[in-house]
Amino acid sequence: MPQYEYEALEDGEVLTLLRPMAQADEPVEDPSGQGRTFRRRHSVFGVGASSGGASPAPVPGSCPCGLKPGTCGGG
Repeated sequence: MPQYEYEALEDGEVLTLLRPMAQADEPVEDPSGQGRTFRRRHSVFGVGASSGGASPAPVPGSCPCGLKPGTCGGG
């Protein structure tokens, strides 16, 4: 089931809900009971793998993997 993000028009709070595609644009009930109006917003996401930290920048003159050229098979 896809995830959709909804933003409160009054204060900008964002909710993420799992809903069927057929219900993506149906009204969202305010979970805090304040009567706010939510609209679906465009969501962006990234896909990738990480070992918990940012990848270091390649050393100039090295292979994109960071090793010396010719040592990893990529250059």
